[in-house]
Amino acid sequence: MAFCRACSGLLLLAMAMLPLAMGMAMDPIGSYCAGTSYKGSGKASINSVLTDLVVKGSTGGFATSSAGKDKNLVYGLAQCRGDVSASDCSACLADAANKLPATCSYQSDARIWYDYCFVRYGNTDFAGQTDTGAGVILVNLQAEDNDPKSFEEAVGKVMGKAAAQASAAGSAGLGRAKEQYTPFVTIYGLAQCTRDLAPLACAQCVSTALSRFGEFCGAQQGCQINYSTCRVRYEIYPFYFPLDGTGGQATTDMTKYTKIVVHP
Repeated sequence: MAFCRACSGLLLLAMAMLPLAMGMAMDPIGSYCAGTSYKGSGKASINSVLTDLVVKGSTGGFATSSAGKDKNLVYGLAQCRGDVSASDCSACLADAANKLPATCSYQSDARIWYDYCFVRYGNTDFAGQTDTGAGVILVNLQAEDNDPKSFEEAVGKVMGKAAAQASAAGSAGLGRAKEQYTPFVTIYGLAQCTRDLAPLACAQCVSTALSRFGEFCGAQQGCQINYSTCRVRYEIYPFYFPLDGTGGQATTDMTKYTKIVVHP
């Protein structure tokens, strides 16, 4: 598959240690828009789907929906990261549903990624299908210079454990792992698939994402690859819940990352 990459640094202020429910500024980490813009009944279908996704997704962390008919039929999916609280999930989905139509001007394929959630809608039924076309990649600006090869191997070990958990039956598509790299550095990893994927499809999606680490992540101190049906991430600080120790950061400080938008 051919990829084109547009890289840009984002200067966004993140209040990392405050939960979303307490008023932290919510900013998407990336979005993807394609297709023609809906009008009239099509826009109403999008609004209906997004409203339904927020209501249903806030209670269970995952939801699918559809509305409209014929050329105005719209499908939607919403999912929160499996480790976040119900209140943070609800707040993230509400913000995503509010921003997505304006961000994508009601185009027929719209997707938006946050640290805590992901929301998409489209004019085709994508449920259950692995999608590693469009995506958002965040790469930490700091590299592990002392022994990059050993660091990459340690990252691979952590992510292998997280990926195995995510694709295991009964995991709800979520995997987390950590590994002591040096006496002073611990690597934390997370892998997640959307819950509509079967375990084998989840494993394939995560495997594709991890195969991009060599191309995009190298020995950088943190990296995340977010596709529409899975996401993988590692950092050298705690970022998933429950936060480990006092040096954790639940959201991404975008001033420390380069963003790469991947197009199908």
